[in-house]
Amino acid sequence: MSLLSKLRCITVDVTGTLIAYKGELGDYYCMAAKSVGLPCPDYKRMHEGFKLAYTEMAKKYPCFGHAAKLPTIVWWKTCVRNSFIKAGYDYDEETFEKIFRRIYASFGSSAPYSVFPDSQPFLRWARGEGLLVGLVSNAEYRYQDVILPALGLEQGSEWDFGVFSGLEGVEKPDPRIYKIALERAGKIAPEVTLHIGDSMRKDYLPAKSVGMQALLLDRFKTPDAVEWKKSGATVLPDLAAVQEFLTSGNKLTC
Repeated sequence: MSLLSKLRCITVDVTGTLIAYKGELGDYYCMAAKSVGLPCPDYKRMHEGFKLAYTEMAKKYPCFGHAAKLPTIVWWKTCVRNSFIKAGYDYDEETFEKIFRRIYASFGSSAPYSVFPDSQPFLRWARGEGLLVGLVSNAEYRYQDVILPALGLEQGSEWDFGVFSGLEGVEKPDPRIYKIALERAGKIAPEVTLHIGDSMRKDYLPAKSVGMQALLLDRFKTPDAVEWKKSGATVLPDLAAVQEFLTSGNKLTC
């Protein structure tokens, strides 16, 4: 008996599993600076500045400011300003406003993202097999409303429901986000639900902790995958391999 026959729902991580970033962060910050006649910021400094600023904002205002009722655009504006400052660029208010608007618009569109070739076929196949398909992502509302539809991953054709941290106020690796997903699927039993993601800490372990089945994707041949396998996780290279795995007689490792 295939694993597929035992499932009623599949939940899927988004970034790194269904879609990926195109290019480097610096590419978009560079384009924004050039749009107001300024030279490109240093890519390495910008990347490090963003990492620091994002980590601070995520700690101070988790889930993109959900609990503090901070508008998403204000959350990102603070994060982007601090990214520039930490990288050594302190623009005047008028200049920064123009740069920020360009960056915010870019990352609210499909431009910085690409869809893995097997994502849409896999999601449509799963729904065609009668499974409910949900997305579980640490992302803000624009993923659901703008970005995913613009990438051809639409609710109703590729997925049935979404659980996005910026809308729920709960983020991975908090197991509650997976409980929300089970509720949204119609209070479905965790043991007939499979979660697919690319992070042991954010996807595999919390999904398993609420009783769901889980497996990991290793699209980029990360060195961590060796330890994932040693710990007992099922690790597959892509969603095409997941489809084959689900229809075969293979069993998930625990």
